[in-house]
Amino acid sequence: MKTIGNIIWVLFGGFMIALEYFIAGFLMMITIIGIPFGIQSFKLGILALWPFGSKVVEDESSIGCLNLIMNIIWIIIGGFWIALTHLFWGIVFCITIIGIPFGKQHFKLIHLALFPFGKKVE
Repeated sequence: MKTIGNIIWVLFGGFMIALEYFIAGFLMMITIIGIPFGIQSFKLGILALWPFGSKVVEDESSIGCLNLIMNIIWIIIGGFWIALTHLFWGIVFCITIIGIPFGKQHFKLIHLALFPFGKKVE
């Protein structure tokens, strides 16, 4: 079921969301300062491409105030707008019964779109 869900996800917008993350990641990596943000954008893009069967967990090895600072900068740069996009699509997909699993995936991506630092995808 995970594979079928991921294929349907890619066909109905998952590819466009992942492409958005990948383009943003490449643009962020133009500067040295943007490299950590680009790496997080690539992680989000991979998760946005195949969300079914993936789990977001806290990264035990990265604890500290640097994650907090990076998350605040991320929210200011564009994380807030990405989260609003996921909220919009989650609500749209949850209108129908068939779309509820896809809406849940968008709701899962909201938290990661706001606070990507200090998290890892399993």
